[in-house]
Order: sequence, then structure tokens, then C-alpha cells
Amino acid sequence: MQIAFLVAPEGVEQVELTGPWQAVLDSGDIPHLVSTKSGRIQAFNHLDKADTFPVDRTVDSVDVSEYGGLVLPGGVANPDALRMDKNAVAFVKGFFDRGRPVAAICHAAWTLVEADVVRGRTLTSWPSLQTDIRNAGGTWVDEQVKVCTAGHNTLITSRKPADLKAFCATFVTEFAQAGRAA
Repeated sequence: MQIAFLVAPEGVEQVELTGPWQAVLDSGDIPHLVSTKSGRIQAFNHLDKADTFPVDRTVDSVDVSEYGGLVLPGGVANPDALRMDKNAVAFVKGFFDRGRPVAAICHAAWTLVEADVVRGRTLTSWPSLQTDIRNAGGTWVDEQVKVCTAGHNTLITSRKPADLKAFCATFVTEFAQAGRAA
């Protein structure tokens, strides 16, 4: 199964990209780095530049039907940039419309809010996003990992890098179950 990782050209929290990426590889699935621009993306370790990574596909050249799931890594600048890109927002919304699983960690919930897909859903995130989630019609909880099946798809969310182990184990399992059901 191919799994899309959607990130902006810069600002993704590196560990929130590389940890889930490795989990997808370890599960036998194929990760694709999707961004709003071709070339390389610049990851960060909090506020410091970290490594760069090659973009596999641009968001304007992919279709949700190509992927079994979507991972949205965090970082403060990453989802803020993504929510300003109409193609990125539409790509995210497409996973919800087609019933495909989505996993988001930390600040990535901002992109979910912009896609208008949190209404009626229960999720977690970095604590500063709780008001945004509530204002968008979602229920925010302070949990290491939250799996919500209240909508057309499964939504897996976590709060922060310290939750990565639980986040990765949970979304890999949920994506595999969704893949078997498809």
C-alpha cells in the first residue's frame, strides 16, 4: 500500500516525518513525500534547520485514489503553510471524502481544521490548537493517541514528538485494517 506524507516545502518537524516514515517502511508499505513544490523540503528540529528530503510528487499531480492513507506530520510552520494552499487542503479533504484513514500529529491538526473535517470528530493535538479544533466543531482531548471512527474514515491523532511510538504503532495498525477492508 502507498502512504502519502503531505508536507510544506519547509517547516516540518523532522522527527514527526522520519519516525512515521520508518514505521511505514517497517510495515512493508511504501511512503511517498508529497509537497506543494517539487525539489527538496527543509525539515526542522524545533526552530533549527535540520535535514532536507526529496519530494516524490507534488500535490497538484497526485490523486487520493493512489494512496491507502495519509500522514500529516507537524511542526508549527508546516501545517500553517499547507492550510494556505488550496490544492493541499483539497488533497487532505479528499481522504475524508473517500473514507481513507488519516494520521496527524502535533500542529498538523491546523490543516484538518482548514479542510473542515474535524466537525463531529474527537481528536488530540498540540495543546495550543484545542480552541481552533473546538471552534471548528471538533472535540479536543488530551491523550497520547486518539483514534476516532465517528466519520467516514478513521482519524488517528497525537499531541507531540514524545507520543511518536504510540502514534506510529496505532496508525500503522489502523491503516492495515483499512487496507484489508478496502
